[in-house]
Amino acid sequence: MTDPQQPWPVPPPATPGSPAAPPAPPMNPYTAPAPYAPPVQQPGSPVPPVPVYQAPPGAFAGPAAGYAAPYAPAATPPHGPALGRIALILSLVATVALTAVAAVLAWQIARGASASVSVSSFESGSLAFLTPVRDLVLWFEITGWTATAIGIWALVQGIVSIAKRRGRGAGIAAVIIAGIGPVVFVGVAYLAVLLGAVVGLGAR
Repeated sequence: MTDPQQPWPVPPPATPGSPAAPPAPPMNPYTAPAPYAPPVQQPGSPVPPVPVYQAPPGAFAGPAAGYAAPYAPAATPPHGPALGRIALILSLVATVALTAVAAVLAWQIARGASASVSVSSFESGSLAFLTPVRDLVLWFEITGWTATAIGIWALVQGIVSIAKRRGRGAGIAAVIIAGIGPVVFVGVAYLAVLLGAVVGLGAR
């Protein structure tokens, strides 16, 4: 009978004359398991079916039609260059077309007023010499204020088109043309007045 405190069985003592037993190899209770070797597929043998997972009865299987794709907002269609082009057209109307109309009116005003102008009217500072052409003066003022309003509109719309990249090139051109529009308007009108005055004084 072995001692319960000893973990390994102790062999009986050898009798005199008997050969000594070989020592037992040490026992290691923490022997590492043999490495896993996958089975070798023999040529020509059928391929085993792949196991398919099946949910147990009563388990949630998700929607039958599958999960829907995440919501994506509709792409905003790109805006065209219409904003910049409209600003360019407005700047051309204010700087070119209305300036030409104002030049014609200024020439007619100067020619008509110079025909009846007198030295005393200039010395007194009176505008009585404009009485024969007062209708043309009114139209000249209307043309000037209209050109100013359209020029400001073209300038603002050109800046917006540049900021939003909706016809940026046309917007830059509109800003430049609308910016120099007042200078062109005043300069052309002044030259028209001089020419009209020369023609009117020459006809007297």
